[in-house]
Amino acid sequence: MAFKPGQSGNPSGRPKVDFEVRQLAREYGQEAIEKLVAIMRGDNPALAKAASEALLDRGYGKPVQSVGVDPDSVPVQGITVRFVSPEATREDGSHG
Repeated sequence: MAFKPGQSGNPSGRPKVDFEVRQLAREYGQEAIEKLVAIMRGDNPALAKAASEALLDRGYGKPVQSVGVDPDSVPVQGITVRFVSPEATREDGSHG
């Protein structure tokens, strides 16, 4: 279904349930943070690491994942995709 210019794809807005669940979860935010801190300070190294990462992600955001690029390389100009049917695959795994 195509929308006319200026017409919303979701005229009724977000479902009310989403807002209610989010609001309810936020009521436990402080307690959840305190629990993560307790787990972080606990004796289980794996749980401590997971709790530490959760706290850092929520406090500072997840780390940006960069892609290393060689400054002397030629930028990709295009990608060609060739679809090959299973019948065209040779016994040695190559395509014919």
